[in-house]
Amino acid sequence: MTDFGLKVRMAVVGTILFGFYMLVATFALSVFGFGYWPIVGLGLLVLPAIQYKIGKWAALRGAEPMPEEGQYQQIHFMTDKLSRKMGIDKPKLMVMDMGTPNAFATGRKGAGVVVVSTELIRLLEKDELEGVIAHELAHIKNRDVVAMVIGSSIAMMVGYVAYFAVLMGGERNIGTYVLAMAASMLANMLVTVFVLAISRYREYVADDDARQAIGAGDPLARALEKISRGAEGRESNLDDSVSAMAIFNGDKGLMATLFATHPPAEKRIEKLRS
Repeated sequence: MTDFGLKVRMAVVGTILFGFYMLVATFALSVFGFGYWPIVGLGLLVLPAIQYKIGKWAALRGAEPMPEEGQYQQIHFMTDKLSRKMGIDKPKLMVMDMGTPNAFATGRKGAGVVVVSTELIRLLEKDELEGVIAHELAHIKNRDVVAMVIGSSIAMMVGYVAYFAVLMGGERNIGTYVLAMAASMLANMLVTVFVLAISRYREYVADDDARQAIGAGDPLARALEKISRGAEGRESNLDDSVSAMAIFNGDKGLMATLFATHPPAEKRIEKLRS
C-alpha cells in the first residue's frame, strides 16, 4: 500500500471503530461489574471468532475444490508464483458457479481460500485473470477478511448496547421496546457506515498491491471492465455478505454511495491506469 491518503483515511476510520469497541466494553463492565472483566473480555474476543468461522463456512457453500490439472493447471501455477512473490502461503483454490464473472477470498494468512467463478475463467485472458488472482491474494495478505469480520461484530455489539441502554433507562412497555429496537438499528447503521468505508479503502489497497505484484495495472483494469460488462443484466448467486468480499459488487440502490462495499469500478480502473 503506497497511497498516503488511503493510509490516513483507514487509520482514522480504524480509530473510530476501536472507540466504538471500547464503548461496548465499558457498557458491559458497567452492567456486570468490573470484577467480571475477564468474562467480558473473553466474550468480546469470542464473538468475532464465531462470526469468522460461520462466515467462512457460509461463503464456501456451493464451491468445489479446483483440480490441479486440465484447464485449471494454469491458475494453480500463477497462484503459486504470485503467492511466493507476495510472501504468503498458497491459498486453497476453489471454483463456483456464481451467475456472474467474479472472485472472492476468505480466510486468513496461512489458511486462505480463493474462489473463482466459472464465468470469470471463461471471460478473462491469462494476464487479466492473473490480476484478479493477485487482487484476492492481497486481501489475504492484508488480513482484510478478518478486519471486516471484526468491524461487523463491533456494529452488531453497538446495536445491542443501544438496545439494552434504552431498555434500562425507562419503563418496560411496548413503546420502550419499539424505541429500543429503533435505537439498535440506528446505532448498527452508524457503525456499519464506517465499516463499509474501510471496505472501500481496502479495495483500492488490494488493487494497488495487485498492480505491484504483476508489474502493471492495465491487466486488472481490463479485467474490471470485462467483469462490469459481464455482470450487466445477470443475477449473482452470491448473498450480500459474500458479495462484499468479491472483487466486484455492482449492487446499486438507495444511498448506494454511503452503503457501498466497493468503490465505483470506474474510479478503480482510472486509479490502476494512472
